Amino acid sequence: MRRPLRLLRQMATAGPSLIEFPADDAKRARRFWTGVLGVEVEPRPAAEGEGWQTHAGATEVGVHIRGRGPGDTASLPYFTVEDLPAALDRVSALGGTVVHPGARWAICRDSEGSPFGLAAADGA
Repeated sequence: MRRPLRLLRQMATAGPSLIEFPADDAKRARRFWTGVLGVEVEPRPAAEGEGWQTHAGATEVGVHIRGRGPGDTASLPYFTVEDLPAALDRVSALGGTVVHPGARWAICRDSEGSPFGLAAADGA
């Protein structure tokens, strides 16, 4: 019974590290989120992918041009994990689906079909 307790402790401190919003008009979306949150939505460094993102700590907010991918229909929470390949294995084992695997981040659906993202921790 130790393992479930360890997982519960991890879940208690796990929150989204990034919430990503697709935008038809990126300038309008950046102005909106900057105004609502009071923090700048700045261009991402190449390592973070395309788009713009806050860098104020805690949960970041990202904006990208809407495309046709799995993360382009609605906002998408991303959760940082220490071991991305192992987390993707757990997603599948627990009845979820890995929609778009990647080396640094992945798009998944939970057991009920809700989309979410997983991101590798820095240095992982």
